[in-house]
Amino acid sequence: MRKALVLAAALGLTGCSSPPPETKAPAKKAEPAKLAPSAKGVPDEYKVRLETTKGPVTIEVHREWAPRGADRFWELVKDNYYTEAAFFRIVPNYVVQFGLAANPAMTKKWAEYIDDDPVIRTNRVGAVSFANSGPNTRNTQVFINLRSNQNLDSEFFAPFGQVTEGMENVEKLYKGYANAPNQEQITNRGNAYLKATFPNLDFIRKAAILP
Repeated sequence: MRKALVLAAALGLTGCSSPPPETKAPAKKAEPAKLAPSAKGVPDEYKVRLETTKGPVTIEVHREWAPRGADRFWELVKDNYYTEAAFFRIVPNYVVQFGLAANPAMTKKWAEYIDDDPVIRTNRVGAVSFANSGPNTRNTQVFINLRSNQNLDSEFFAPFGQVTEGMENVEKLYKGYANAPNQEQITNRGNAYLKATFPNLDFIRKAAILP
């Protein structure tokens, strides 16, 4: 099992309750290749505004940092995937994680994985990356770093964006449940499970690409 941010609910997340040490040297960064235009018309840079129950959060996305991740995030936002999605996993002084849809049908729709991007940016405070359960297993779950997590750079976690506004609102999100919400239950039942069992969770009311 990977030490952090695994997607597969069956593997569990208990190993992530304590942040890993930061003494490990970060992996040598891969050199970025020449950025090819997006086949889906995704701009090289764009901003996404998350309207959360604690206030707005703006993420600035750069395709040159992680083009596959940036393209997938664009597609998910355009499809309203994150609307009413919960911040279901928060480990204080480590990460905030979201990306299982409110509606199980939407989670299933976007279950296909995308290939990894080379890690050319570090997981610093406010950096946004896709979660994974090993090589080439990214699909919809995203995390925001609450501290400098350079130890994640060698684990296929390639930042594709950065919180540029509203990091104080990220810090206000309800942390009391930590790893308790069960990802399999969220996948199968969506917000019906979360709102009945974890009533204090915070949510994304709307996610939209800014003009």
